[in-house]
Amino acid sequence: MATEAAKKTKSARHASAVKRARQTIKRTARNTSTKNQVKTFEKKVLAAIKSGKSDDAKEALKAFMSTVDRAAQKGVVHVKRAARRVGRLSKQVAAVASK
Repeated sequence: MATEAAKKTKSARHASAVKRARQTIKRTARNTSTKNQVKTFEKKVLAAIKSGKSDDAKEALKAFMSTVDRAAQKGVVHVKRAARRVGRLSKQVAAVASK
């Protein structure tokens, strides 16, 4: 995978530039994976909210919070964006739990 992406980009001439290109490809793949994981957990929370099951929603929210906080620590998503997403979903889960 890394070599395919490297072929598509401009090839670097210096050894340090070649190494940076390799690192960028790896980092991009890792960040994409983490972002997709965050989106998946967010969808699970929204599905649990839509179903109206408060226990499932709380469990899904807990897993989402862990995932998004880890992504924010790594710098994949901004810290304030992560906090905003958690806050909004927490509000929705609380509304389901109160019904």
